[in-house]
Amino acid sequence: MYVMRCTQEEGGFSRGELARYGNIELSPSSGVLNYGQGLFEGLKAYRRADGPGYTLFRPEENARRMQHGAGRMCMPSPSVEQFVHAVKQTVLANKRWVPPQGKGALYLRPLLIGSGAILGLAPAPEYTFMIYAAPVGTYFKEGMAAINLLVEEEIHRAMPGGTGGVKTISNYAPVLKAQMDARSKGFADVLYLDSVHKRYVEEASSCNLFVVKGGAVATPATAGTILPGVTRRSIIELARDSGYQVEERLVSIDDLISADEVFCTGTAVGVTPVSTITYQGTRYEFRTGEDTLSKKLYTTLTSIQMGLAEDKKGWTVAVD
Repeated sequence: MYVMRCTQEEGGFSRGELARYGNIELSPSSGVLNYGQGLFEGLKAYRRADGPGYTLFRPEENARRMQHGAGRMCMPSPSVEQFVHAVKQTVLANKRWVPPQGKGALYLRPLLIGSGAILGLAPAPEYTFMIYAAPVGTYFKEGMAAINLLVEEEIHRAMPGGTGGVKTISNYAPVLKAQMDARSKGFADVLYLDSVHKRYVEEASSCNLFVVKGGAVATPATAGTILPGVTRRSIIELARDSGYQVEERLVSIDDLISADEVFCTGTAVGVTPVSTITYQGTRYEFRTGEDTLSKKLYTTLTSIQMGLAEDKKGWTVAVD
């Protein structure tokens, strides 16, 4: 794993190094343990299709998102160059764990935490940035098959003025109860509504949402309560390139249940079609299969990520 540290006095990260994967030591009064001062990112490395080496997908966007989140959480953060360099080093150090072409990817988890000891409510005096890795296949147990979602009305993922728009660690434990309850009923995940009106769809526990109606595509606007996913942003571009009108706007529950097609996007889930959504006891079905937009976008996206198609947008970064 890759490790880099800095103190408040230093004002920024300087130089990191690779270390054996293993436990880390933290003070009981560290900022991350007591006050949740932490962020994480997620990205994947793929075996290149046209020869030796590996490919990353838009790692600079993950770096910028971490920088944005760090500003919100009163933390220093690595530069884009430091972040991408650290990711590359981690991939090369774990290259034997990168799955074969088409069999999965090496998932990379950058972490930025307040590792310094602080008893009073204040930013930590020291910070640690690290990256570890693990080989992965598909995120949902259904694999690439369409999933079933449940609309959650009582538990909310985020609120206006909160941290829903940044990838802080404190966003995720609060959704576990809703997610586990849904899975016990046979659903793959939960869709959350806005906390003010309880009428507008936001996102699932770990992925963004798209709805398709006719030739129009809509996705909830990222206005502070929704995480601006790297895959989400990429899919918006690819859909527009395919001639679809894509709107980033408020998506009401009525928009959702009347859609022709629904799909989720994210680093972990890729582009996953939604078969059904259950809202207030009624199950609504959506189009899935080979002729859907989600299938077309999935093929286009993964072909770029794995080097099976020309990257005309400059999204991929080679690791040799």
